[in-house]
Amino acid sequence: MTPLSRFRLGAIITATIIVCAVAGYYLLGERSLLESIFMVIITVSGVGFSETSTMPPHMQVFTVAVIITGMTAVAYTIGGIIQMVAEGEIERVVSQRRMTQGVDRMKDHVILCGFGRNGQILAANLHQQGVPFVVVERDGADAEEAMSLNYMIVVGDATEEQVLLNAGVDRAKTVVSVLPSDAGNVFITLTSRNLNPRLQIIARAEFETSRNKLLQAGADRIVMPAVIGADSIARLITRPTTAEVIELVGGSSSLDVQMEEMAIPHEHTLVGTTVRETSANRRHGLLFVAVKHVGGDFNFNPEAEYEFLPNDTLIVMGRSTDIDQFRNEQKL
Repeated sequence: MTPLSRFRLGAIITATIIVCAVAGYYLLGERSLLESIFMVIITVSGVGFSETSTMPPHMQVFTVAVIITGMTAVAYTIGGIIQMVAEGEIERVVSQRRMTQGVDRMKDHVILCGFGRNGQILAANLHQQGVPFVVVERDGADAEEAMSLNYMIVVGDATEEQVLLNAGVDRAKTVVSVLPSDAGNVFITLTSRNLNPRLQIIARAEFETSRNKLLQAGADRIVMPAVIGADSIARLITRPTTAEVIELVGGSSSLDVQMEEMAIPHEHTLVGTTVRETSANRRHGLLFVAVKHVGGDFNFNPEAEYEFLPNDTLIVMGRSTDIDQFRNEQKL
């Protein structure tokens, strides 16, 4: 039993004993309600009311029972409080309440269902890039690990609708389900899609047979770690230089080179501007890898005279500092 559970149980028992004792003095002792309450308070507290008692024998026995049970319940409850203080339970309860209030204020965030190996790596990346996210985890050890890292967390089973609502699924932008169970990921996908049709849902799949089930449940993207790992190994064997470049822009290299995307709003100064006119390569050393159009088509390695269209998404490659400078300059 946790210290908080012990405190709750002790408080309930103490309150029950006090109510029953007041009723006993009121009914058996034929006292007024105020006198009955007075008798219980001075009896349980150990203050006492006289060296000798003028009460009849049955009331003396009743008073002895009240003293024993009342003092035991009070001692049990106080012990729970001391244990909570000693083990930091009160601080954890306050921290959990503060975290719940923080989650309630979040909007357009990422909900990360599962804090296993994949979830921990993903959370670290999101935290590094400043993306707001909430972890949903029911396992005690993994939940404690997320708390120790000061991540926002909702403790509970992500397959339950109320837990997802507690994580703000109705206000979230993306749900990522990386449970080790494909069945669990399908259930989370289906529940999340029903709660928020506008969500982007990314789900992990272990087996190819689960892919179609996740798509039917409403997933937008499916990630299969086994397939990705096998493809990476094959690339290292057959095209090692290509694999090195992919690792370079994928962030797994120690070099400060990365690939970033930027969406051009409908009314923006870049609309109608050519690639050459941005001076991205000359001033910032950036390479335009591709441009994705609204319909989903890609224009790889756009020409210098390509004019940006409303709602285009730019994929650029370069050093992170140069990318940040270009983003700030263009206000993207």
